[in-house]
Amino acid sequence: MAEAERIIGTPDIPEAAGAEPEQTDQSAAAGERSDAQGAQDPAGSQGSGSGSEEEAAASAEPSRGKRRIAVLFTVAVLAYALDLISKMIVVAKLEHHEPIEIIGDWLRFEAIRNAGAAFGIGEAFTVIFTVIAAAVIVVIARLARKLYSLPWAIALGLLLGGALGNLTDRIFRAPGVFEGAVVDFIAPKHFAVFNLADSAIVCGGILIVLLSFRGLDPDGTVHKN
Repeated sequence: MAEAERIIGTPDIPEAAGAEPEQTDQSAAAGERSDAQGAQDPAGSQGSGSGSEEEAAASAEPSRGKRRIAVLFTVAVLAYALDLISKMIVVAKLEHHEPIEIIGDWLRFEAIRNAGAAFGIGEAFTVIFTVIAAAVIVVIARLARKLYSLPWAIALGLLLGGALGNLTDRIFRAPGVFEGAVVDFIAPKHFAVFNLADSAIVCGGILIVLLSFRGLDPDGTVHKN
């Protein structure tokens, strides 16, 4: 019997031996699949990296815009404060007094009330110039929402500070609201008398013209004509 069982049981041995290569083939196939997934992972990680860069760039835009707006209002506040303080000193110390010579006859300080626009232009249109100044302030405030250029922020800040300085005179000085005369005191030889607000407006305007010639827009883009 033992001999018969041995003879009958021998065919099972090759089957068992044949099972091992099959398992080996399955292991090899699993390894190939893992290698393929590993080859795809770097591409996926690169895609996620580029997505992170795009998100970072998108989040940086509002931050950059806020900084430019902060620059605009900082310049405007400085220009307005300097103009207001200088006019207060001129009214208190120089009005109804003799002019003060700074550089001989070429430059002197002389207190003058100006009912017109900058440099004494158009004294019969005080109300119109007041409305124009107010409109300029509104336009600058609207432009600030799309401001991403530092030079434009400085230029608009100068315009805003100068417009606010002269508008304050128009509203609060005699002879009445919206008809007030602006205080001018810088008197170069052979030139109209002006103030610091006028200077800020002119400097801001010149800077805007230069930026426009260079093709730089307030949003930071550059175009070529």
